[in-house]
Amino acid sequence: MKGRSRLFILTALALCFASQVAAQSMRNCAPRDSVVQRLTEGYGETRQSVGLGRDNALVEVFASDQSGSWTITITMPNGTTCLVASGQSFETLAEVLPEDGKDA
Repeated sequence: MKGRSRLFILTALALCFASQVAAQSMRNCAPRDSVVQRLTEGYGETRQSVGLGRDNALVEVFASDQSGSWTITITMPNGTTCLVASGQSFETLAEVLPEDGKDA
């Protein structure tokens, strides 16, 4: 569950930025197919998690198990995908949820 927790946190953070991305200029945006191809071929990243944000924006986390690079994208309903954040040292974790009534 650790990996899911980390992916959930990354996705939740990306959801917070969804409305900001829509308002930004399109300089970090391109058609989704082009972005996914670039992440796959250029960085070896594959989709690790997905969620639906505000205004039906698709939030995705891509990462590479080999290099540790990661990228968060948001795809708007019109098919335009924008880069929200990227970095290094991505890890898939398996954390156990705390028992009811106990803090983490």
